[in-house]
Order: sequence, then structure tokens, then C-alpha cells
Amino acid sequence: MVDYHAANNQSSAGGVQTYMEQENDWDRDLLLDPAWERQQRKTFTAWCNSHLRKSGTQIENIEEDFRDGLKLMLLLEVIAGERLPKPERGKMRVHKINNVNKALDFIASKGVKLVSIGAEEIVDGNAKMTLGMIWTIILRFAIQDISVEETSAKEGLLLWCQRKTAPYKNVNVQNFHISWKDGLAFNALIHRHRPDLIDYDSLRKDDPVTNLNNAFEVAEKHLDIPKMLDAEDIVGTLRPDEKAIMTYVSCFYHAFSGAQKAETAANRICKVLAVNQENEQMMEDYEKLASELLEWIRRTIPWLENRTQEKTVNDMQAKQEDFRDYRCVHKPPKVQEKCQLEISFNTLQTKLRLSNRPAFMPSEGRMVSDINGAWHTLEGAEKGYEEWILSEIRRLERLEHLAEKFHQKAAIHESWTDGKEAMLTQKDYETSTLSEVKALLRKHEAFESDLAAHQDRVEQIAAIAQELNELDYYDSASVNARCQKICDQWDVLGTLTHNRKDSLERTEKQLESIDELYLEYAKRAAPFNNWMEGAMEDLQDMFIVHNIEEIQGLITAHEQFKSTLAEANKEREAIQSIQAEVQKIAQSNGIKLSGANPYTTITPASIDSKWKKAMDMVPLRDNALQDELNKQNSNDTLRAKFATQANTVGAYIQAKMEEIGRISIEMNGTLEDQLTHLKEYQQTIMSYMPEINTLEGYHQHIQEALIFDNQYTSYTMEHLRVGWEQLLTTIARTINEVENQILTRDAKGISQEQLYEYRASFNHFDKKRSGQMVSEDFRALLISTGNSLGDSEFARIMGIVDPNGSGAVTFQAFIDFMSRETTDTDTADQVIASFKILAADKPFITAEELRRELPPDQAEYCIARMAPYTGPNATPGALDYMSFSTALYGESDL
Repeated sequence: MVDYHAANNQSSAGGVQTYMEQENDWDRDLLLDPAWERQQRKTFTAWCNSHLRKSGTQIENIEEDFRDGLKLMLLLEVIAGERLPKPERGKMRVHKINNVNKALDFIASKGVKLVSIGAEEIVDGNAKMTLGMIWTIILRFAIQDISVEETSAKEGLLLWCQRKTAPYKNVNVQNFHISWKDGLAFNALIHRHRPDLIDYDSLRKDDPVTNLNNAFEVAEKHLDIPKMLDAEDIVGTLRPDEKAIMTYVSCFYHAFSGAQKAETAANRICKVLAVNQENEQMMEDYEKLASELLEWIRRTIPWLENRTQEKTVNDMQAKQEDFRDYRCVHKPPKVQEKCQLEISFNTLQTKLRLSNRPAFMPSEGRMVSDINGAWHTLEGAEKGYEEWILSEIRRLERLEHLAEKFHQKAAIHESWTDGKEAMLTQKDYETSTLSEVKALLRKHEAFESDLAAHQDRVEQIAAIAQELNELDYYDSASVNARCQKICDQWDVLGTLTHNRKDSLERTEKQLESIDELYLEYAKRAAPFNNWMEGAMEDLQDMFIVHNIEEIQGLITAHEQFKSTLAEANKEREAIQSIQAEVQKIAQSNGIKLSGANPYTTITPASIDSKWKKAMDMVPLRDNALQDELNKQNSNDTLRAKFATQANTVGAYIQAKMEEIGRISIEMNGTLEDQLTHLKEYQQTIMSYMPEINTLEGYHQHIQEALIFDNQYTSYTMEHLRVGWEQLLTTIARTINEVENQILTRDAKGISQEQLYEYRASFNHFDKKRSGQMVSEDFRALLISTGNSLGDSEFARIMGIVDPNGSGAVTFQAFIDFMSRETTDTDTADQVIASFKILAADKPFITAEELRRELPPDQAEYCIARMAPYTGPNATPGALDYMSFSTALYGESDL
């Protein structure tokens, strides 16, 4: 036979063996130390009696009372809960050996290899072997099954003690000997589970005997743990016996094991509830942000759809400035809010999938698609409003130009018609001589020529008035009244002219003397004078142009006009020569002229005066046209600057959009590398913002210069703004997708190699490289991964990866499905089982139990949402935790 320690190096299920293999050599040498042996005797005896008393017996001397094997067999039956073979009742040595062998065989049947411990040593009362046998039984039936976080036996029991005593001062459990000498560790274990039994703060580290006795007495009185140790033995020993301490501490573990299960169950429930509370908060935040954004869109669209016309260009330009302020100041934060809303929605859905919760369905009208639809309507309203402002500015410019032209021509015409009615209604021919009558007739003919020449001006005035009406000029009433007055007066002048001519012709037969020379002068002077007035009117005419071609056309027309001035000057000199001939004839014939030409009021002096005035206007017109040409050249430079910048920005946006699309389907590096690369790429894109601001500045200069077209580029500022916003949204969405992939990988335990494999498979079947695939391609992908799919199974899977029925499957939905199929998550059954532990196996739980086992906020969360229990054995205040647990996983509404 060999010693007791060799036997203890073998144990069942590896637990005891592992522990005994860790024993140190000096421990073996000290085993028979009297102090240690005394501690083991007392502890092992008390431990055995704690079980034997269940059968109404006990032992007094451990090596003597087990010699016949009867109480040893009874002890094993009690602690194992099994029946041993019937003992032999004889008093002979052989009967005792047979009984002890039956006990040792039973121990061996439990997987414990008993080496060097024989029945003869036990029957002979060998203290060393008897203590070794009892220690083996304690290890197998009291310590081996202890398990804490995948550690067992001694390590598990030590970890349990460390966890329970960690919050207590002056307690540092590192072993099962000297760490327990001051007694504080025993008191801490009791106080942790039953704080009502120990006043821990009153204990002193320098009074170990009092501390130990206090713990032993409380444990024996209130926890039904017999006193297995003496305080004096522990304090008086340099190193208390480890086996005695472990045996006693294991009793605490088993006494408090029920509380441990409750704590584990409470932790599981806390974890589930924490996830649910976080998800609910994210849902509330999404609803709030979505409501605020939709409300802002709802308030903004009516403003953009307002088409109230203004009266002046300045008023419309003020509206244009308000719109520019809206685009540059008010809208950009809303663009960011919209992007953040999409990111929050995607993150929430990912978290819900990872926690095995149903997908989040926003309230009616607050889906991402609803927000995108409202945003599209807003952008349509923006475009329409901007186009309307520009068209209104053009219309008002045209109106102001036409109104000025109308009043200018009307003033000239009214000045010409002033006094004409009085002239045409006078009866001067009745008392005139023949020559005077002839003169009056010729004068009237000249007037008719003048009247005909003014017909074009009247028609122009009426045409301008008609155009002002068609363009909805705000002061059309006064224009129409003035135009009507001119037309009515013109009709009267026509009638009066006809009547006076008739009167003169009736007396023409009586009046034969006529001054042909005056008549010739009048006939030539009148159209020339009218030509000069028309020329001066043209030289003063206001003009509006929009490009170089139009101003060059005006300059060409002006040059053509100047080329006719030499011929016109000859006509002026010819007309003036007629008047000179009159003077010459009068002087040569001694004729005394009565005064002015009777046939016309146009004098040579007025012709010269008007000619000089017209000639003075020519260089002024030259300067005005040259200034406008300079202005158009400047505008053309603005167009070129804007076009150069717009072409650069447009190409940059297009290139970056294509590059982001390429990055999103490639597999370069780990997800963290991809995320870092994307964020650096995002910073690179954001650093391009000064170029966008420069372009906005050019665009503002163009609008201030009233430039409405640009032949140098096909880009408009609106297109580039939309492209830039799409670029920012796309890179943010791509970053969010990678973050969600990381979240999925970490939560589901997916390796980087699996993600690469998923991405490679997805890219292979994503033929369009769009980041999503149609159902048939997705079916081929699933088959390639080893799934054998029938129609019903494929329909089930499509319901998971495409809950909205869009017909397209994204990569995120694919990896969510794959991770869901290959990993385990909390289920409703697990949560129900946890609540059942807290409820002590009852089908209901009370508010008091929830408040005792859960943190306050999560306990109140459950109480507020659990329905009253109405099943069998219901008591007042009973709550239904089963329906609550299933509701957490979407099987019913809370």
C-alpha cells in the first residue's frame, strides 16, 4: 500500500485529479503536522455529521467510527442519493473489510481512482488513510461540481470567493489558507448574500478570533452550516490547513448556490432589457428627428411654391437673395439631418437584427422612403421657384424697358399733337387772300405728310401697350388710359385733317397764287425734320442685351446709321439752299416777305439746331454702345470662369462617385482598414469644399450680373449642388454600411476570412456591380454556398433579407442572414427560463421579486410593461412574465 496523497492524485472527470496534481511537495510533508491533522479531524468530522444527521446518526471519532464500514456506506448513500449494496452485519474483521470495500467500490464507480487506500487500513483505524479517504469523498461530491465561468473544482471555488468578496475592504482572497486567517473573508461571504446577518463595518482586522467566531456562529445558527473549524486553531497556525478551509468554504458555496442562479438569471434579463431600452431610445430619436425634418419640409414647400408677383426688378432680386440665403444657410443643416436620419435608421435595424428583435417600422408617413419622397418634392419646388424668380426678373426687366419706351414715345407724340386740333379747326381761310389760301392748302398738305409720318409712332405706342398688357404690367391701367387717349386723339386729328382739306379744296379754285418755292421747301423739310426726330429718338433709345452678339448687332446697326449721315447732310444743305433761293428772289424782285414760310413751321434754324443736336448724340451713342460691349465682355469672362470651375467640379464629383462605387464592392484589407480608408477618403472629399464655395461665388457674380446662359459648359449650379449632396450622402452611407458590417462581425463572431468569403461570393453574383442583386442571382448565390433550396424555403429566406419586397438583396442583408443561420442569440425561451428562476419556478412573478433581483430602472421597466397574470394559482399583484418575454422578440405587442 502507498500513502494517502498518491491516492488523491486520481479523481473523477479530471476535476479532483487536476486539483491534486497542483498540490506542492511541502504540503505532503506537512500533512501529518499535528495542527493540520487536528484541523482536518474536526472539519471532516463536522462535514460528515452534517450529512449523517439527515439519517439520524453521527460520528465522534473519525478513524474509529468508520472501521466497520456501516456509517461509511450510510454517508455515501446520503451524499450520493443512491442505494449501496446491503452491508454485512457480522462483527468479524472480514465482515468489516467487505463493508469498507463496498464503500470504496462505490467511490471508484463514480470515476475516482483510489490508489493506495485499502479496506484494511480503514478497518485498522489508520488515521492518515481515513482522512485521505474522506478528503477524496469531499473533493468528489462537494467540490468537483463547482463551476464558475468555465473553471471548476478548486479554481472555480476560489474564483467564486474572489468575486463575492471583491467589494469588501481588507479582504483579498488569493488561496485557501492564510487569506482566511483574519476571519473577514468568511464574514464578507455571509454579508454579501445575507447582509441582515452581519454588521460588517463593525469588524476589525486586528481581532481575528472575534471575526472567525462571529462567522462560525452566524453560519451555524442561520445558514445551517455546522461549525467545522476552531478560531484558535486557525489563528494559532502559521498556515491553516487548506483542505479544512476548502471543505468549510464549499458549504457556503452550496448554501448560496440558489442565490447565484438568481443572480445569473437577473444578469441575463438585465442584458436583454438594456438592449431593448437602447433600441427604444433610438426609435424615439428617429421618430423625433423624422417628424422635425418633415415639418420643416412641410413649412418650406409652401414658401417655395408662392408665386406672388412683384412690381419691380429690385423687389424680385430681394426674393432671389432670400432664396440664396435659404440654399446656403438654412438647407445645408437639413441635408446633414437627412443623412444622419438614414444612418440612424440603418444602425437601428442592424442592432435589432443582431439582438434577434423584429425590424423597426416607423410610424405612418415617417419611413425613410417617405422622407426621401418629401425631400424630392422639396427639391422640385426649389427648382421651380428658382426658375420662376429668373423668369420674373427677365419679365420685369422687359416690362420696365417697355414702360420707359412707351412713356418716351407717348411724350414725343403728345408734344407733337399739342395744338393740332386748334390749328385744324380754325377758319382762317375764309378771310385769306388767294395766295394765303393756296399757302394754307399747301401747309395742310405738308401737315398730312407729317401726320402720315407720325402714324408709325402711334402704332408703336399701341404695340408697346399691348405687350405690356400681355406681360401683366402692374400699372397697365394708366398705360391703357394714356394709349387710349392718344388713339382717340389720333382719330380726331384724322377727321379734322380730312375736313380742313375739303374746306381748302373748295376755295382752291378761287385761290391760284401759290409760292412753289415755299411749298418745295416745306415738302422736303418736313420728312427731313421727321427723319431727324426719328434719328434722335433712336440715338436716345434704351437697349437691353444679354450677350456679345446682340451688342455687336446694335453696334453694326449704329455704324450703318453713321454711314448715311453724309447723304443726310447733303439733303439738309439742299433744303437750306431752297430757303436761300427764296431770300435771293425776294431781294432781287424787291419782295417783302411777310415772315415765316406759310407752308411749314419748320425753319432753317430749327433744322440746323436739330442737326447739331443729333450730331452731338452720335458720340454719346458710341460711348454707350462701347460701355455695353465692355460689360458683355466682362460677363463673358464671368461665364468662362464659372464654366472652367464647373467643368472641374463636375468631373471631380463624377470621378469620386465612380470611385466610391468601386470601393464599396472591393475587399482590400480588414473592415477596420476599409473603414479607416473610407473616413480618410471622406476627409479628402470634404477638403474639396473650398472649390464648391469658389464655384458658388462665381455663380453669385453671374446672377448679380443677370447672366442667364452659358455656352461654355453644360453644368448648372443646381446640377452640381445635387451632385455634391449625393456625393456626401453616398460616402456617409458607405461608411455606415462598413460600420454595420463590423458590428455584425463582432456581435456574431464572424471571422475576417468569413467576411472576405461572403464578399467574394456576393461580388461574383453581383453582375452589375451595384451592391445589390435581384432574387434570381441571390438564389444562385445561396446554392453556391451549399444550400439546397425549394421554392417555399427560398420564399422564407427572401422574406428575411428583403422584408419590404423590393426585389433586391443588399450585401448587409446577405451577411445578416448568413450570421443569423450560423450563430446563436438570446431567445424568448431563454428569457422565460431566466424569469422562472427569479420567480422560484412559479408561472408568474411579483413586483417585489423584480425589485429585489433587478436594478431599479429595469425592474420598473418590466413592471410597467408586464400584464397581470390571470392563470392558475394567481395571487394579487401577480405579473405575466411569459407574454412579456415573447413580446420582446416580436411575437406579440407590448
